[in-house]
Amino acid sequence: MKRRCLHRCSRPVCLLLACLSLALHLLLALFSFSVNQTSCSPQPRPGTQSLRAVAGTNFTSLEAGSAKRDPDAGRGGSPPLSASRDHQEVPAQLHAGSRDSPLEERLGSLNRVGRLALPGASLSKLQALFSHPLYSLPRPPLQDDDWLLKVKPKVKDSNRDSTQDWLSDSEEGYDAAQWNSSTESHPPWLRFHLAISRWQLYDRKDPNLQALMEQLATHRIVSAVQKPGGTQLKLVMSFPNYGQALLKPMKQERDAETDFNLFYFSDFERHNAEIAAFHLDRVLGFQRIPPVAGRLINVTREIRDITTDRKLARTFYTSPVGNVCFYGQCSYYCSTEHAVCGRPFALEASLAVMLPDLSLAGRRTWRSPWRRSYSRSKLAQWEKDPDYCSKVKKTAPYDRDTRLVDLIDMAILDFLMSNMDRHHYETFEKFGNNTFLLHLDNGRAFGRHSRDEPSILAPLKQCCRIRRSTLLRLHLLSLPQFRLSDIMRESLSQDRLAAVAPLLSQAHLSALDRRLAAVLQAVRHCQERHHHLGSNEVIYNDIVGYSSNDVMAGL
Repeated sequence: MKRRCLHRCSRPVCLLLACLSLALHLLLALFSFSVNQTSCSPQPRPGTQSLRAVAGTNFTSLEAGSAKRDPDAGRGGSPPLSASRDHQEVPAQLHAGSRDSPLEERLGSLNRVGRLALPGASLSKLQALFSHPLYSLPRPPLQDDDWLLKVKPKVKDSNRDSTQDWLSDSEEGYDAAQWNSSTESHPPWLRFHLAISRWQLYDRKDPNLQALMEQLATHRIVSAVQKPGGTQLKLVMSFPNYGQALLKPMKQERDAETDFNLFYFSDFERHNAEIAAFHLDRVLGFQRIPPVAGRLINVTREIRDITTDRKLARTFYTSPVGNVCFYGQCSYYCSTEHAVCGRPFALEASLAVMLPDLSLAGRRTWRSPWRRSYSRSKLAQWEKDPDYCSKVKKTAPYDRDTRLVDLIDMAILDFLMSNMDRHHYETFEKFGNNTFLLHLDNGRAFGRHSRDEPSILAPLKQCCRIRRSTLLRLHLLSLPQFRLSDIMRESLSQDRLAAVAPLLSQAHLSALDRRLAAVLQAVRHCQERHHHLGSNEVIYNDIVGYSSNDVMAGL
């Protein structure tokens, strides 16, 4: 009886389960049919996604190494160009063409400069910046007299044992324009000397620059002697191929900020400031600071054991904790209280390639009109006279050519890195007054990041004059795509000492952005003031076809 009841109850249950199974199979069949229909729809042509993405993202791309690849890229489609808010870059020659040109033509011009040539390819911010037309502006054709030095052609390489044997300042010899600077048989320092022209110390695109930086950072040192003069310790290091570099040792931690109660002439020089100044000068497009590289020096093997400087050798000692130290002889900071010490032998230092010997390429030293008084109680004349620049403009060599705007370029560089110690500058005598200024001795820069020094900008504020090319580069570096702090971080990361610790702290990098905004604000104030006076003399137009609006609107 019980079995018959269970049999009757199981029939409806089985029937219900069968209906549910049938319904599930129908749903699965419908879902599979819809998926098949979608996958059979026609795919866009290769490149269509890129064109649409370019049109929708204002020609921005991710920083190198951060682009997300499209999963369909391997099936022939081009990956879309996505953009990151904090890591966007501007294509190299966007604003160089007409903004009304067809999209395909504008995209083609980008391909020609390497921005979108390959799917997923992109440049780093630094590479994209240097690919911009503002960093490849044409210069007047170089004549024979526009090269600083020549190579002696009749002396065999094996017989050359000094700089004078390699180079000549006479009319005899090969000029640098005709000499193949890529010849590997010549040392990098020689190629650097031959690249110096009337307009710049080096060509940023010269492949020899990397070889020169590598030599500064790695080549064997055969001699170390103290450089005479100056207030602080400096050494001249010599290499087997007769190249020389100026060494400045690490004297304090990189993050140590200058005491606010110290005067600018009482501060220590910093090895990382020399390195960062070179990179900043290059990023600004000036190319007026000799190449500088960081290096870990073995105090014992690369200084003490090879020096022929007896005065320097007598200052070496071992500290109570076993570190090898020395202090040399100089005006102020050469004593056991200010000794330079390894840890226990390793010492961080900056090495700057030496300029040609004065016997070959004489230099003239100029006192800056905006030199500080170097007194604790007196002010300089420019600090007391608001109309000081009008007198400077009437005085040679600032009354002609580009000397005044060159000086203002240097003031902008100094303000960005907070260098108050610019009392003199130099030029090569051969080129007279119509040439660039040498931005040497930057060791007191980057001392304070929490405070800006507006008095450094006095030449710009009092004269209200600036190069158009300089102004446009400053505008470019103020854009999020080329933020100055990001560019400097990437550039400094290429130095070997960056593997030990960042050469500039984040506080110093942020200060660069803040100070750049202050420079642009000073220029705007000058333009407004001259506009009310009916004058339009703020911008010195050294290039044609570019304006601030072009840069801001075209990028």
